[in-house]
Formats: sequence, structure tokens, C-alpha cells
Amino acid sequence: MKSLKFAAGFLCIAAPALAETPVLDVLTYDSFVSEWGPGPAIEKAFEAECGCDLRFTPAGDGAALLARLQLEGAKTTADVVLGLDTNLTAAARATGLFAPHGQTPALTLPVAFDDAEFLPYDWGWFAFVHNKSLTAPTDFKALAASDLKIVIQDPRSSTPGLGLLMWVKAAYGDDAAQIWTDLADNIVTVTPGWSEAYGMFLEGEADLVLSYTTSPAYHLIAEEDDSKTAAVFTEGNYMQVEVMGKLKSTDQNDLADKFLAFMLSDAAQSVLPTTNWMYPAKTPAEGLPKGFETLVQPSKSLLLSADEAEAARPAALDEWRAALAR
Repeated sequence: MKSLKFAAGFLCIAAPALAETPVLDVLTYDSFVSEWGPGPAIEKAFEAECGCDLRFTPAGDGAALLARLQLEGAKTTADVVLGLDTNLTAAARATGLFAPHGQTPALTLPVAFDDAEFLPYDWGWFAFVHNKSLTAPTDFKALAASDLKIVIQDPRSSTPGLGLLMWVKAAYGDDAAQIWTDLADNIVTVTPGWSEAYGMFLEGEADLVLSYTTSPAYHLIAEEDDSKTAAVFTEGNYMQVEVMGKLKSTDQNDLADKFLAFMLSDAAQSVLPTTNWMYPAKTPAEGLPKGFETLVQPSKSLLLSADEAEAARPAALDEWRAALAR
């Protein structure tokens, strides 16, 4: 009897440990996990498959993710990072924190993509969004020569802000500094992230806001408002490819792999267009939501490689700071 009691007691102690739900920590940007973002739907769908607890940890805007990783290093508690883009992947790779993903998904990006550590989950073109009643400029020179007011994001904390720097650099090269000097008096303010900038535009504090060609789809689909559009620039619109990666330090390696694969499944990719308001990296079987066919399509796409973007970033930041300091 004593041995049976001991065995029963051991089982009572061991049962909670055996039943403990594995936790996957995904570091991402604030808007991804907001109530209107894709986070809640993706969390519910993935947890139904994985038998785990998916926890999103927000860390500001996209570029802030890299700063946090660089600060925490190997001590990071994240298993997966979701929300960097190709303008940041060279710097992220240099931290030595990311593991190869080992996956070969069939993507539908408009550009070739091959990266051993980072997988894309969505993409879009940067653009200045405005009301259709406004006659928008068709390039940066015309914008700078106008009296239109714009609101942009900080390239040190925001991936759209950094994307704008790369856009100007890709389009104008050595003349980028002059473009920023000419644009300085058009800029109402520089916000830490996308949400603040877009909110100011909606409040009427600027004529145009740096966002995406897909942003008008939100107003059309969610609000039945077709009053917004995006400006296509003759020198081309810069692309953003958002990526995710697995940390070497994760103690949930298999679960992290499953999450990366899930994010490229129809279940997740079909959520992104009407929550993150971007194009999916792998078009789901049912296609894009009704309304996306109305969006403007740039005739020319600009995109620096990860290494080119990393090399251009210091000078581009210096040009931006110098112009706005005047």
C-alpha cells in the first residue's frame, strides 16, 4: 500500500509537468498584434493546430525589432522574429542570432527571393497615400517643388521610414541629399511609427502620408470608402518585403519551424491582405480579396538588395538628418 501511495503521489506531481503547454514567443511590431491586425486571427488558428501557447511580444515599429535584438543578443527570450524587412536583414544576419530556416516554399513575390535565414510573409510598394480630390505629384522633385504637406516615419525606428530613405537613394543615387534638402519644408513632422503618421493624415494634418499602395484597400473594404488612393511615381515605387526568422537560442526549434511554415499556409496568407493590408508572399488558393483589383500598380519597382541597403543606410541617414536639421 505504501508503494501504491508513493506511486500515486509521484503521478500527481508529474502530471502537471507532462501536461505543461509549450510556449512559442514571437517578437513582432505593435500593429501586427493590435486588435485590428493579423495577430489575433493567426494566434487562434495556429494554436488550434500546434497544441501550444503562441505569444506575440510587441516591440514598437519594425526597425525597433532589430535594435532590441542587438541590445539583448543571445539573451533574447524570443523564439521567432517577425517584422524585419530586406533593408534590415543584412544587419540582422550580422548579429549571428538567426538559424537557417531550411524551408523551400513556392512564393508569388514579383522578385526572386532566396535567403537561408529569413522567409518573406508579405510585401508591398511604398507610396504616398492621399485623398482622390488631390492632384498628386508624380515624382519626388515635383513633390518637393509643391506646397503639399507630408508626414513620414523615423527611419531609425520604423521600416517605412527606412524604406523611404532607400527609395530616394535607389531613385536618385548621389543626388539624394539634394532631394532631402528640397523636401524638408514639405515635412510636417516625423513620427516614431506608421500608426502615428497615418493617424495624423486621417485627422487632416497633412496632405499625404508615407504608407503603401495597398492602404486604400482598407478604406474601401473595411469602411466602404473609396476616397483614398496612392501616388505612383515615375522613377518607380520602392518595394518592402517583410520577413521572419528563427533564433538560434530557441528551445522550441520544431515549434518555431511549424510556425514559419504556418505563416506561409493559406490559413495565414489569406488573413494578411485584410488585416496587415499587404500582398501575401504566397497567394492563397482563393486569390486576393475583392477590392484589391482596384489598387494602383506601379510600372516600375525599386528594391536594393539586403547588402546594398545595408551599405547605403549610413549615408542615407546622414543625408536625411542633415536636411531636416536645417
